[in-house]
Amino acid sequence: MSERRARVWVGIDAGKVHHWAAAVDEAGATLWSKKIDNDETAILTALGEILDLADEVSWAVDISGTASALLLALLASHGQQAVYVPGRTVNRMSGAYRGEAKTDARDAYVIAETARHRRDFAVIDVPAQLAADLALLTAHRSDLTADRVRMINRLRDVLTGVFPALERAFDYSSHKGALVLLTGYQTPAAIRRRGRARLTAWLANRSVRGADAVAATALEAARAQQTALPGQDVAAQIVADLAAQILALDDRLKRIDQQIRETFRAHPQAEIIESLPGMGPILGAEFVVAAGDLTAYADAGHLASAAGLVPVPRDSGRRTGNLHRPKRYSRRLRRVFYMSAQTSIIREGPNRDFYLKKRGEGCKHVQAVIALARRRASVLWALLR
Repeated sequence: MSERRARVWVGIDAGKVHHWAAAVDEAGATLWSKKIDNDETAILTALGEILDLADEVSWAVDISGTASALLLALLASHGQQAVYVPGRTVNRMSGAYRGEAKTDARDAYVIAETARHRRDFAVIDVPAQLAADLALLTAHRSDLTADRVRMINRLRDVLTGVFPALERAFDYSSHKGALVLLTGYQTPAAIRRRGRARLTAWLANRSVRGADAVAATALEAARAQQTALPGQDVAAQIVADLAAQILALDDRLKRIDQQIRETFRAHPQAEIIESLPGMGPILGAEFVVAAGDLTAYADAGHLASAAGLVPVPRDSGRRTGNLHRPKRYSRRLRRVFYMSAQTSIIREGPNRDFYLKKRGEGCKHVQAVIALARRRASVLWALLR
């Protein structure tokens, strides 16, 4: 058996089906390198072998998402912590080592070596049950929202090909009554045959608000087009199907929003987060997921920097004071602060006053909102800490 070391560094190239782990010593020599199936028994076996190599083991992983969830949970249950080494860093560090081959074993070795040389990587914390629930719910909501946008774009495209006047008549992304109309009537001839009175009654029976106005708008569009275009009947079926799917998706989104609201408000700091104007339960839940444990940030400036709200300098020689937009930051965290800041300026108050002050200083809308978001990051930090 080889001599037990004082400390080793383990790099893990994570994957959905299997991982590859490599352990290196203080000199960078490979002590252990194997493929590990993404299975509890295989991971525990490898964990035992690696822990036998040294008194202290430092772990580094290149993926902190679902692919490495079981691995990270098992590490945490054995009192081990892993740091996150971004894929971009691994890619750049690969050029510092001999050879051009790219394999899982080589990537794992580079991850281990990178963790050995650097001490500033963020520690990956396995989320508590509430945070894990919010992460799943908010991710699912984002997927459903993206599906809705795609279906609405498809509906408008198909409808434009056979009934452009009706496509222009409504904003289908926010008008439920227009979608209900399309589940039953999609062609000019069908709407004209129905007539305003019967169409109004049909919509009213389906609980459409302003049924008479919707019927009048649809009938006006139908009278503007007397020509039946090729493919009209097939297109009508597709439009009706898409409209029904969008309405069903809206119901699913309402249920998800309610579940997120109830789950988020069980968080001990939910009331404090919602006290910030513009920060509702949905954005609050996304903040909890994106920010994670606030002890990872030294101060409000670090939180704002993680959200990409702090410009970074690009100085060289006598060129100083060159501030640019950062490239490496949490897009999700930035979105939370930006959207909440934009919502807060709708009503009168300190947020709107600050926004108008920045506009008066010559800032464009986006610049003024980002400046407000930066200020709100400090406020939220003070409230939570």
